[in-house]
Amino acid sequence: MWRRTYLFLVLVRLWFALSPSYLHPDENFQGPEVIAGQIFKYPVRHTWEFTSENPIRSVFPLWPVYGLPMLLLRWLWIGNGNDGEIPPIAVFWTLRVLMFVVGFVLEDWAIYELIRSPRHRRLAVLLVASSYVTWTYQTHTFSNSIESLVVAWCLVLIERIVGSPQESTVLASTVLGVVAVFGVFNRITFPAFLLIPGLRLLPYYFKNPLSFLAIVTAGLFTTGLAIALDTAFYTPHSITWSDLIHNPVLTPLNNLIYNLDPENLAKHGLHPWYQHILVNLPQLLGPGALLLFTRPQLSLRLYSAISGIVVLSISQHQEARFLLPTVPLILSSVRLPKSEKLTRIWTVSWIIFNFIFGALMGTYHQGGVIPAQVFLSKQPDATQAVWWKTYSPPIWLLNGKNEVLTTKDVMGLAGDKLLAQLTELATCDLPADRRSNEYKRHLNMDDLDFGEDGVWNTLERVVGRRGLGIWRVTRTCPERRGSWR
Repeated sequence: MWRRTYLFLVLVRLWFALSPSYLHPDENFQGPEVIAGQIFKYPVRHTWEFTSENPIRSVFPLWPVYGLPMLLLRWLWIGNGNDGEIPPIAVFWTLRVLMFVVGFVLEDWAIYELIRSPRHRRLAVLLVASSYVTWTYQTHTFSNSIESLVVAWCLVLIERIVGSPQESTVLASTVLGVVAVFGVFNRITFPAFLLIPGLRLLPYYFKNPLSFLAIVTAGLFTTGLAIALDTAFYTPHSITWSDLIHNPVLTPLNNLIYNLDPENLAKHGLHPWYQHILVNLPQLLGPGALLLFTRPQLSLRLYSAISGIVVLSISQHQEARFLLPTVPLILSSVRLPKSEKLTRIWTVSWIIFNFIFGALMGTYHQGGVIPAQVFLSKQPDATQAVWWKTYSPPIWLLNGKNEVLTTKDVMGLAGDKLLAQLTELATCDLPADRRSNEYKRHLNMDDLDFGEDGVWNTLERVVGRRGLGIWRVTRTCPERRGSWR
């Protein structure tokens, strides 16, 4: 029975991977858009993380995660006799399928290895597979999603090292050195999840210097490679040994320095220290959070999650997705209620919670942004796109249209100021040629304003009038060019 349930949940995960929800702009701007511009020469937009004087994002983890699949896709495309560049939307869906496959294989495999009890293993696999976080966040191209896999496999490698004979741990230590450095360059928060588990390695490496030498050597080599790639990416000319020695680009250090400054964090939103514990964790786990406090099972995985939550709670900027690595760790470290009746109640609440949040985050959350970009890429006479009350769209999906179409994000602009801008941008068109489009499976949770509009009016606008509309804004005159929103 549990195998059939698990296979069904895998199909659910795939369905959500192929749904065009848009959880956060970072799932494009911090990864695929950067590499797509390098490989396919799509016109792209680099965000401040890549354009500041001291860039804080490394391209080292982006190449193996997104670059290699894109290169393979291009090779297959050309090998099949196709001319021209691959349509960006094909690359977009390829990466979504890739994230599904990588998550399905590596995450579930890690859980299988970390849990020895077959009964507990089955429960853990089902809980993780039935979590909406697995269906949605983990199938999107977030650096947090990659971090979840890196943390899980570092724990696997730690278990292998401390539980194996010395002669077989040199290879595991080498791999751990490479993976750990990859994790640091992917997200500076990564070491927080290994603080407690890493302590298990100290007495082992004290007794086994050869394995310690292996992890240090692999870590230093990988660090040097990562710094070289970042320096080459951010240096406007071909780099030399002098650049690597005297002017290396140290993105993790820049990231750490940036995030230690409260003024920088204030630009992105400040939160109380308990935001992760009392708000973000329940939002991700739902009824699973109750089991964490009532039925925990002590394990290396749980210690990893706890250390990560504690360290991340020190920061004043706290988003729910920062806790993604904790979700499989916690769900694989809890037990169901002792009472059969309570177990049934908990199971029903778990299903309802994940069904609601799965539909919300996996289908409706900013779900019209991606289809809108595809629609705009097919409009030959559109020259201006003004995005209001939505997330910033990934312009690489415009398929070269962004060479003539200017995308402007005015998400929080007041309505009267928006109309003033549209009046200035509007060009001439015939009244009969006013095409528009609307995507109904789109919900804008960032438009909630209960304080100013009241609860009912806000819900009526956001939920009752949900959807993303694209309107042609023109003035009546002989010409046939227009601006879009």
